[in-house]
Amino acid sequence: MSQPAGDRPALAEFGDDFSSVLCVVAHPDDIEYGTAAAVARWTAAGKTVTYFLLTRGEAGIDTMPPDQAAGVREQEERDGAAIVGVSEVDFGDHRDGVVEYGLVLRRDIARQIRRRKPDVVITGHYGDRFVQGMLNQADHRAVGLACVDAVADAGNRWIFPELVEEGFEPWNVKRLCFAGSPTATHYVDVTDHVEQSVASLEAHAAYNAALPEEFPKPADLIGMILGWGGQAAGVDKALTLDVVDRR
Repeated sequence: MSQPAGDRPALAEFGDDFSSVLCVVAHPDDIEYGTAAAVARWTAAGKTVTYFLLTRGEAGIDTMPPDQAAGVREQEERDGAAIVGVSEVDFGDHRDGVVEYGLVLRRDIARQIRRRKPDVVITGHYGDRFVQGMLNQADHRAVGLACVDAVADAGNRWIFPELVEEGFEPWNVKRLCFAGSPTATHYVDVTDHVEQSVASLEAHAAYNAALPEEFPKPADLIGMILGWGGQAAGVDKALTLDVVDRR
């Protein structure tokens, strides 16, 4: 059970003492639900940010067959990433909706960490509920938990030694961060980057068009998510993160 808000320590600023970030998520649009605002701030400050998505989101549009949706959603992710300053977007080959936690998933993420050599890795919360009590989805939970282990795997040459044979030497991540966590420890003030964040989600046009009419529009949804973060942090708009410092 999470602590009542009044019992939690104040959130700390995330800071600026890093140069590179790798975002690891399950689907196209996962990063766009808030994290992209921080990405926009970081790329504007000269940080290098790359994305790794384990699926192409092919099961995410009810009105579009998966073989067609995969290409559409991949391009929408690239378009959304470009709006917040990200040009390097990679995709895994796991099946949308049925991503399984296990050695294959851990190895795929560890390989990407060794390839990109980030100071910071950001993934999604892997508990059964997000902040505000919303239910989490199976792929998110599998990827988030695998990312926890893959960060350790990436730094140990004797775990997945085949990665060294592929040319990927061990790499130690300095900070592992979880977006959407009900137990956030840090915040990134993104007040000046909300419009870019909204635009990055709006780039997922086919996906958004297939959502129920009553589903919040991007501007409303991003405003709500970053507004919750801002309330917790004492600023206008913020991304909140649960941060594990591994230094």
